Amino acid sequence: MKIATFATLNQKHRIMQKTIKTIAALMLVIGLVCTAGCKKHNAGNGTYKGHDYIDLGLPSGTMWATCNVGAESPDQYGDYFAWGETAPKATYNWSTYKYCKGDYKLLTKYCSKSDFGFNGFTDDLVTLQTNDDAATANWGEGWSTPTYNQWVELLRKCTHSWTTINGVKGCLFTARNGNSIFLPAGDSQFDEESRLIDDEGSYWSSTLYKSAPDGVKGFQFIISFEDCDLYNTFGRAYGRTVRAVCSSR
Repeated sequence: MKIATFATLNQKHRIMQKTIKTIAALMLVIGLVCTAGCKKHNAGNGTYKGHDYIDLGLPSGTMWATCNVGAESPDQYGDYFAWGETAPKATYNWSTYKYCKGDYKLLTKYCSKSDFGFNGFTDDLVTLQTNDDAATANWGEGWSTPTYNQWVELLRKCTHSWTTINGVKGCLFTARNGNSIFLPAGDSQFDEESRLIDDEGSYWSSTLYKSAPDGVKGFQFIISFEDCDLYNTFGRAYGRTVRAVCSSR
């Protein structure tokens, strides 16, 4: 029978340490690759172009951002945008609106009816183009303002409740997979004022209301009425908040 010497045992120990270090290094590389993948459009909660999203397990594969465009946390209102504009401004009304000649019946883009267009103008555009989308312009390609159908899906596939985070009231949507998003009640702005902050949330969709193109379909909740629903006639010149979405597909 051979008896292992101290030198032999020491050599085996060094070989084992090298093996362990090699395995650890491989695991670290694999972990980094997986993490990098999660920060793209893979399923599950993650980050895309520097902004966090939540997987609500929706059939469409839509991922909802954790906070509003212009906000740094879920409890912040973020920036306000007129529909089709990509930067906040001091005053929101028809005289400052980008796509009209000072009046809601003098539209110069996104107009499906001639009696709403400047000199009878129509273009039949009913969805925001990417260069007019506040989510895309501020967060990058791949992010967008939700369509009307994406808001419908959120309402139908999640439950909602009223809650307060860091003193800010809002609506919490909870999915069947247990994940949730919080929408703060930042209301809307017209002229230079917000009307019902801390009671009403007012969010754009990217979908025009074809029957009256001065209006846009959107999502709204009013906490004091316990009301949470979709609307067709949000005035385009108002400043409203944007909760961006991206896709896992």
